[in-house]
Amino acid sequence: MSSTTPPAPRKRLSLSREKVLECALDLADESGIAALTIRSLAQSMGTKPMSLYYYVANKDEILDGIVDLVFSDIELPSPAGDWRDEMHRRAHAMRAALKRHPWAVGLLESRTSPGAATLRHHDATLGTLRAAGFSVPMTAHAYALLDSYIYGFALQEAALPFEGRDTAAEITAPIMERFSGGEYPYMVEIAVEHVLKPGYDFGDEFDFGLNLILDGLSRSIPRSNA
Repeated sequence: MSSTTPPAPRKRLSLSREKVLECALDLADESGIAALTIRSLAQSMGTKPMSLYYYVANKDEILDGIVDLVFSDIELPSPAGDWRDEMHRRAHAMRAALKRHPWAVGLLESRTSPGAATLRHHDATLGTLRAAGFSVPMTAHAYALLDSYIYGFALQEAALPFEGRDTAAEITAPIMERFSGGEYPYMVEIAVEHVLKPGYDFGDEFDFGLNLILDGLSRSIPRSNA
């Protein structure tokens, strides 16, 4: 008889639809969306794949659910507030959510069966723009423009090989050594006079672009509503 003690079984979590989706969100955050399957989710919860089908029909339903969880964590803009302040706050909240859940960049607008939190978010954003005096077509244009900027910035930010203030130098400095021949004068200029300056943080570029967009959009509001 072997004296080896068998490994302890993984503790089984009590199941509910909410718990399944919360665990799916955690798994996507930890390992990426490609790692999220019914099998991997069941394993992480210490149960069998068939047990999960009582709560979710398939992976698409899981994706709908975790996208809705992301939207539920973003404070809604208010049509009663100043539209520019509300869009500014929303943009920063969206960017923060995408930093917490980088897998979500390509999924937030892809769901054909959106949940209640997703729908509330879209409706509140549209309502805030309409209350500001934007026409229906301009509301659609503004929403598309803002989200394109937010998602695009989040995608670029996540792909950078550095993060935070004063972290670009360690990546940029070695590259600069290749520019000693003078072939890339404008890259040297932007690095020396901007990127390598103390306190540089790529994230600071977010407000610069956002304010340009909001300035441009503000000119589309009829004077009586501005």
